[in-house]
Amino acid sequence: MCIFAKTENIRRRIDNMPIFQNKNFSLSTIPFPTPKKTTFKFIDLFAGIGGFRIALQNLGGKCVYTSEWDEKAQQTYYANFGDIPLGDITQENIKSQIPEKFDVLCAGFPCQPFSKGGFQNGFEDTRGTLFFDICEIVNKHKPPFLLLENVANLVTHDKKNTYQTILKHLDELGYYFPTKPLILSPDQFGMPILRPRIYIPCVRKDIAQKDIDFIQDFYKQIEKNFTTKIHSINTIIDTENKQEDLSDYELKVLNMWNKFYKNIDLKVIGFPIWVDFFKYNGDYTEFADWKAKFVRKNVDLYQRNKIFIDKWLYENEDLKWVKPTHRKLEWQAGTYHNDIFQGLIQFRPSGVRVKRANKFSTLVAMNHRQIIGKLKRKISLEEAKALQSFPKKYILNPLDSVALKQLGNSVNVNVVQLIFKLIKEKYYN
Repeated sequence: MCIFAKTENIRRRIDNMPIFQNKNFSLSTIPFPTPKKTTFKFIDLFAGIGGFRIALQNLGGKCVYTSEWDEKAQQTYYANFGDIPLGDITQENIKSQIPEKFDVLCAGFPCQPFSKGGFQNGFEDTRGTLFFDICEIVNKHKPPFLLLENVANLVTHDKKNTYQTILKHLDELGYYFPTKPLILSPDQFGMPILRPRIYIPCVRKDIAQKDIDFIQDFYKQIEKNFTTKIHSINTIIDTENKQEDLSDYELKVLNMWNKFYKNIDLKVIGFPIWVDFFKYNGDYTEFADWKAKFVRKNVDLYQRNKIFIDKWLYENEDLKWVKPTHRKLEWQAGTYHNDIFQGLIQFRPSGVRVKRANKFSTLVAMNHRQIIGKLKRKISLEEAKALQSFPKKYILNPLDSVALKQLGNSVNVNVVQLIFKLIKEKYYN
């Protein structure tokens, strides 16, 4: 199927989405059109829902090419920018649409393992990965600046070989980049969310010659913008939201665990609570050392609090109604709270996790959405959008599950904007 036909099919499916049935929607009223006055051009690869695009448009950039293979992300992108991203960047007919000249290549690329050989075979080390496609594009177009983003553990993946292979190729392609890995999280800039990511800003060597140290020591530059004053989660919370209430089951589980926590003889629990091991009397050697240690701690806790715990189990029908993963408790709030409903809570595969109510965790799937304890409801999509620094007028996908996944996969707009603002002010004329 030719690109034009495929794009038209996507457009027809987009037009049938509920959001586009709104009589007030039209391409003339899209929230984030290209700025009327622009000073540089950029391309947006693995674009997702446009976090890079918002950040760079805010700095006067004009997006001249977009690629994103996921159709639902294409739909959201179209709703906000009026452009339908082209598809799979690994396809030559998609790459061929890239304009000859542009100033910045942005890419929040997925990471697959590279060749174990590494360092020996040039670009062949990355063949079969999406980073290889970035290398091809950079090698052909030689843009002045690159801005790459990935998960933080890219730096340590495969005993650091993956990250070092990436840097090796960026160096061979003719770019300088930060010597110290630029792992940044929005909370370092005051936003109450812990979400570390690796950012790799690059400056073409001929441009960076005016001040090589600036880009190589870029961590020191960005560090000047760090703050210890984290905004309260109250600055994010929409107190008028009534749509994310807990289910009767969820509320019952939390009340059950709240009573447990308030009545045991520990306030700082340094191990996961596993109800199924309270009465264990078997051979500890059947477990790995780390698990045996936790099992012993659960047995000891039960023995010290036997009278209360037996009563608690009886009152809660031995937890027979509770899902296996919710028969576990992870208290990670230290001494900051003495009540579950004072913290931030998640129903996770590893158990019911309670954290201090000062920072949200990385946005995850719908069924693990964080709970604001004091409000006894889950974080709303609008609140999740704010945590990722997306503007209020940004249009989310009408399906909650899709919208949260897309936000969770996106870059944080403010972090990207700050990084390139510093690069632009230093090197771009």
